[in-house]
Amino acid sequence: MIRNIVHLDLDSFFVSVEQLRNSKLIGKPVLIGGTSDRGVVASCSYEARKFGVSSAMPMRMAKMLCPDAIIVKGDMEEYSRRSLEVTEIITSRAPVVEKASIDEHYLDITGMDKFFGCNVWAHELRELIIKETGLPISFGLSVNKTVAKVATGEAKPNGEKYVELPSVNSFLNPLSIKKIPGVGGKTYQLLRSMGIEKIHTLAHIAPEQMYRVLGENGITIWQKANGVDETPVIPYEERKSISTETTFDKDTTNVDYLNQLLQAMVMELTFKLRKEKRLTSCVTVKLRYSNFDTETKQVRIPYTALDRPLIDVTRELFNKLYSRRMLVRLIGVRFSHLVSGFEQINLFTESVEQYNLYQAMDKIRRRFGEKAITIAGVLKQ
Repeated sequence: MIRNIVHLDLDSFFVSVEQLRNSKLIGKPVLIGGTSDRGVVASCSYEARKFGVSSAMPMRMAKMLCPDAIIVKGDMEEYSRRSLEVTEIITSRAPVVEKASIDEHYLDITGMDKFFGCNVWAHELRELIIKETGLPISFGLSVNKTVAKVATGEAKPNGEKYVELPSVNSFLNPLSIKKIPGVGGKTYQLLRSMGIEKIHTLAHIAPEQMYRVLGENGITIWQKANGVDETPVIPYEERKSISTETTFDKDTTNVDYLNQLLQAMVMELTFKLRKEKRLTSCVTVKLRYSNFDTETKQVRIPYTALDRPLIDVTRELFNKLYSRRMLVRLIGVRFSHLVSGFEQINLFTESVEQYNLYQAMDKIRRRFGEKAITIAGVLKQ
């Protein structure tokens, strides 16, 4: 059976939300992110993109490219609320929904063409989202997730594109290899050094050569260039919490060690949050004493998935909680009230250096395992 996959993407989502809140921003170059020169651009309007500004760019560079840009710090809680509104509209109507990020959804509407025209149905859903939320949104409809996502990119801003099976290759062939999901900066430069610029050229490279150059990822990219992608749409489920705890072989009162262990636990959980594209707004610390009395403290915070603010909050909770000075048997941390999102979108106060550090640490963990980086003091115990 030929699949029908829809990719929905909210256009310049953070900027669009801010424009709803302040109509004076409409039609202006707007940057969302850290307001200092050391900050990072989390999102930017199409007017700012004309000057060469892009997401994840250092704010200092963005202001040099677009000196008249209006900078807005951003409100993650408001963005999460607006995202949930869109998700609720989609899940109330679509049979299978995958929330890929705070502003992206995949829908599997295979079989619905028997009762509705899939393109007509997707158009009506998009119109409903715009009417109910006021947010601009684009969609691509095709036979798999890759082609649907590329189609959305071609439909932006605030448009629609339907690519039927017979037109898949003719649609992809003239596009830049940058358009293929999964082709990042380094892969793009490598392929360009091989003389590959268009998807048509990449599609006709021998798969064995792609494997020699990029390994298994080379085969995946080659398949996508040929319009092949069997990846399923994974039904959307919002995880409520994530936690970890440690029970000691020997009860302890070593406060320095407990603080170091808490820091290591937070770093482990924040990596999982970023890996799963989640953000938390509630932190809980749990202590169990040697007499088995168990106490907890929690606090609500602005949405984040970054190590530094969560470590600070966790230490503060521990200092308030650990008042008895008794031997501790167990310690734990839980992050709850999770929403979909990813680390870049919360860089409203983070520096470029801090962002790069998180990226480097996560890369090491993905390659060598989640415990590849931890606190030195914990290892000494």
